[in-house]
Amino acid sequence: MTQSGGTQSSTSSTATRSGSEQSSGSDVAGIPESRSGGTPARLADDTSEGKTSIASSVVQKIAGIAAREISGVYSMGGGVSRAFGALRERIPGGNGSSNISGVQVEVGERQAAIDLDIVVEYGAAIVDLARSVRRNVIHSVERMCGLEVTEVNISVNDVHLPSDDEEDSGGTTGSGSRVQ
Repeated sequence: MTQSGGTQSSTSSTATRSGSEQSSGSDVAGIPESRSGGTPARLADDTSEGKTSIASSVVQKIAGIAAREISGVYSMGGGVSRAFGALRERIPGGNGSSNISGVQVEVGERQAAIDLDIVVEYGAAIVDLARSVRRNVIHSVERMCGLEVTEVNISVNDVHLPSDDEEDSGGTTGSGSRVQ
């Protein structure tokens, strides 16, 4: 809220984000332009008894878990972020940030916008899957954080084939192992 000449003006909570508004660097619908997970905690509740703040990384983690709960989501993130996530899992103590791979959030004082990068299992109806993921993420973040989720953008980056698992497990389908 800004105060000028004794009157207060507030950005409408129903404002939508267009491409020109996103690139202008302005504060749209109370959501800052920054997507950094290391941003300071945001105000989620302000009462006479005190304030409750929720860090952006908490919203990221909740959104990622909610997305993976839906059957048909194989994994989160694009190819590069999945590769770095696999590398982080092999490093002792390096698995903390892999929980939020493929999830970017913009968190304001009362609202959040979420972008998800997912890999779907072959055979899943992608439109229905995206609708279910969006609904579950919105419900989980709003229920757990008390933030209004203004949008959940979903990018499907890949389709996981069942044969990919067989190749990863040693390629022993049909002819047996090449090395004994």
